[in-house]
Amino acid sequence: MKKIVKKSPVPLYSVAALWVIWALLFPMYRLGNFIVLTAVSLLLYKFMSKLFKGKIIEVEEPKPEPKPEEKPKPAGSGNPEIDKLMREGDRAISEMRRLNESIKDETISRQINEMENATIKIFDHVMQNPNKLPQIRRFLNYYLPTSLKILNAYDRMGEQGIHGENIDGTMGKIEAILETIVQAFHKQLDALFREEALDIATDIKVMETLLVREGIGGTRMETGS
Repeated sequence: MKKIVKKSPVPLYSVAALWVIWALLFPMYRLGNFIVLTAVSLLLYKFMSKLFKGKIIEVEEPKPEPKPEEKPKPAGSGNPEIDKLMREGDRAISEMRRLNESIKDETISRQINEMENATIKIFDHVMQNPNKLPQIRRFLNYYLPTSLKILNAYDRMGEQGIHGENIDGTMGKIEAILETIVQAFHKQLDALFREEALDIATDIKVMETLLVREGIGGTRMETGS
């Protein structure tokens, strides 16, 4: 509870009554009378304020409105290029899902699913291995945006609900190339593991050599290079 002083209206009423009485007894247009009236009014107001000090009342303080909860800011990696990669990945995957819902063809839906899965794995792998970012520059700057552009064109043309040389021809070309695009996405993902594959192949060869020297094992394992 908050205590406040509620002033009495009596001092103001007293001054108002004084002005009414004064106006009846003395001409207000004379400057001297007006100055005297002002001075007497101030003295009367102070005197009556001391006699009628008002009263103290308690009022309930308004409760502060709760602050809206701040949504946690997405954590950044600290690497501007990787943060940009995360944003681009989110946008690309969201667009693929939107297109997949819009395009009803089962074959194309499967192909979009494969592209989406490969894209998620590519982005995840590079975010965990930022040094591999240069390896997907062409994928980021050409393959991914161009694939989305092609799928968007197919979606728009399919929504027209008509057949014609341009629409049917373009949609047919898109259907023919999509499987190749899926393979390109898979190849990009596979290429990210080239160094690991070479390292493992080297380890296997060294292990085979040691086993042979120890008289363990017979036939050497076939390894790729």
